[in-house]
Amino acid sequence: MFYGKVIGSVWATQKEEGMDNLKLMVVQPVDFIGKSQGMAVIAVDRIGAGVGEHVIISRGSPARALFGGRNVPIDAMVVGIVDSFDVAAPQDGAEDE
Repeated sequence: MFYGKVIGSVWATQKEEGMDNLKLMVVQPVDFIGKSQGMAVIAVDRIGAGVGEHVIISRGSPARALFGGRNVPIDAMVVGIVDSFDVAAPQDGAEDE
């Protein structure tokens, strides 16, 4: 899983079977201070995330497992909308522990 920020939406009127009625969002992975980390991904969103919200993304087979065994062409899925988090600040010299 990773933490990210929703930065946009994707509209696709023609999609593969099994993807009907699925909302697609563009999510930028970020660290816990908001700095971009890697390339943005397109993720399925069934829980109603909006642009600007921070989300938890599941990737690969764990994301597909949420479809009850149906074989769907999904690689990433929004599994949570983050309300808040608490991360301890690293101690001097302890950043790589």
